[in-house]
Amino acid sequence: MRETPSSTAEKSAPRLIRGPQDFYGGMALMAVALFALWASSDLQGLRGFSFGPGTAPRMFAVLLLALGAGIAGTGFFVEGPPLQRYGIRGPFFVSLSVLSFAATIRPLGLIICAFASFLIAAMGSDETRWKETIIVGACMTLGCAFLFSYALGLPLDLLPSILR
Repeated sequence: MRETPSSTAEKSAPRLIRGPQDFYGGMALMAVALFALWASSDLQGLRGFSFGPGTAPRMFAVLLLALGAGIAGTGFFVEGPPLQRYGIRGPFFVSLSVLSFAATIRPLGLIICAFASFLIAAMGSDETRWKETIIVGACMTLGCAFLFSYALGLPLDLLPSILR
């Protein structure tokens, strides 16, 4: 059994992109950096020695652009893993958690809202152990209540208006 000439040529032909995950990940970082540069283009600062509200976003965007280019460049030179299937479960539940926090912070108060948002974000992983998640969520909620209300003195309602 001999191999056909086309299958031999496919095995020995050099690929331009040797690490697809690195290359496309770096390209995504560069796209985010270019968007940040465009979005901060009308802010003052970072033109010569004038610092202003646009200084930090532009500096971080340029740094992200350079890091993204470096990561994408490694995709050309270093053998890496192929692209993997993208899971939507994690980003979906984390986004849902942020939206639920924004929608419920005023009517429900910080304690209920933060704990519920933590539990919603925990649903993003199929490896979640609920006993540990509830303990960590309760500790983080108490820490947030102490930090924001007492340590920083922010005027946040800790409980819903019905319970006050």
